Amino acid sequence: RVESSEVAWPARRYVVACAAVCRTWREVTKDVVKTLEECSRITFPISLKQPGPRDCPVQCFVRRDRATSTYLLYLGLSPSLHGENDKLLLAARKIRRAARTSFVISLISDDFSHSSSTYVGKLKPNFLGTKFTIFDSQPPCDAAVLPNNKPSKRHSKQVSPRLPLGNYNVATVSYELTVLRNRGPRRMQCTMHSIPAVCIQEGGKAPTPTGMVHSLDEQVSTLSTSSKGKEPNIEFSSTSLTADLSGPISTSEAPLLLKNKAPRWHEQLQCWCLNFRGRVTVASVKNFQLVASVDPSLGVPAAEQEKVILQFGKIGKDIFTMDYRYPLSAFQAFAICLTSFDTKPACE
Repeated sequence: RVESSEVAWPARRYVVACAAVCRTWREVTKDVVKTLEECSRITFPISLKQPGPRDCPVQCFVRRDRATSTYLLYLGLSPSLHGENDKLLLAARKIRRAARTSFVISLISDDFSHSSSTYVGKLKPNFLGTKFTIFDSQPPCDAAVLPNNKPSKRHSKQVSPRLPLGNYNVATVSYELTVLRNRGPRRMQCTMHSIPAVCIQEGGKAPTPTGMVHSLDEQVSTLSTSSKGKEPNIEFSSTSLTADLSGPISTSEAPLLLKNKAPRWHEQLQCWCLNFRGRVTVASVKNFQLVASVDPSLGVPAAEQEKVILQFGKIGKDIFTMDYRYPLSAFQAFAICLTSFDTKPACE
């Protein structure tokens, strides 16, 4: 993505080679290869887990393949005439099991193995499809490491340093039972465990990872030397916000909450409407806009609370647009949008 004409991810060695040509090229490369929030450009795969820009949304679209239950996220305003020219960011596949389904998210569209270096995370719904848990393949960048605690079956497991990283609960998406005229729009709430609510304040900063981690080597190196020679038990807190989950959560530690932007009832069209500013053209129950649900004590301006952080909507039979901005990342936004594709008998 350093070169706009390229479809594949650029290898880091080529970027370094460009920077080594001369001082002018080096300055240009340094200006491009920054965090997504700073430069508004998706450069390397790690950009997909960094918060989006504050001023303007990152505009993407999603292709759905019904035959293979695959969902592909591309960068751009709309699909090109030749699909191979679209820039693939993330791919997800719906895996059906006996009692429930799950979505596995990868960097490429033909490898959804949990042990692959392209594995990004997964999405797991409950039986009714009313609650979804988003798991990241690597811990939040501020996650607490608790090597001395006894590992629990739920939040940690014994792993080898050579194995890929596991799954870390970074968000929960909940759908409520629809009661508006019995046929109202879906209502959802997203709890972003890895993003503190205070990041919405002026001067706030959302956690920003700077590199992909594909193994536990870096994490194991932080353990004390007393565990040397043994298989280490590593316990990560399920959220990077607080280490004591049993006590009350202060406002500064509370996770960011996202909620539906309230639609308005259009009398002439006899339907619920939202202003997608031309990015959505087909009415669908899957269409939604999310805004921040902020505690009044944080003093966030009303205009900031009305700002759409994520919007998703239909423009064709199997084509959808997805626009996201700070403090969400492309991975988090894509996972939230995937919840719209699962069956929800209690919410229809």
